[in-house]
Amino acid sequence: MRGHEQANQPVPIRFRPMTLDDVGRVSELEKLAFPTPWPADAFYNELTINKHARYIVAEVEGEVVAYSGMWLLFDEAHITNVAVHPQYRGQGIGERLMRQMMSLALLEGGKKMTLEVRPSNLTARRLYQKLGFTEQGIRKKYYTDNDEDAIIMWVNLREQAN
Repeated sequence: MRGHEQANQPVPIRFRPMTLDDVGRVSELEKLAFPTPWPADAFYNELTINKHARYIVAEVEGEVVAYSGMWLLFDEAHITNVAVHPQYRGQGIGERLMRQMMSLALLEGGKKMTLEVRPSNLTARRLYQKLGFTEQGIRKKYYTDNDEDAIIMWVNLREQAN
């Protein structure tokens, strides 16, 4: 992997729908990003069984370096996962990936989007606020690895699209 680019040289990124061929790599990213990662078969099931699931990967030079998923139920999109490989963080990939997810949700009839985030994940919280998400509630002891609460955030997709 190339790792970080110079600040004035953005990394060329290609976004595309996740395929079954991506499950192994996405599972690796999941393990790097989360203390309680989803197993590979969860992603396989998301892609093959869950008709509400939508997943996008971000590639740099043909290698998957980030991914995100959501469930689209009626007019609400619920972000399930967002992860960027540690070597590619801080380069705007997460923001661009989230904007892709927001655009996809809008395209498929979504009006609002929600997600949960750890209070301790200040980087993610700042990103979501930048994208227009606001804190709307708390899920007590949501994270099973340490019983940390989750902040529930929402955004009106139509307002952000204007």
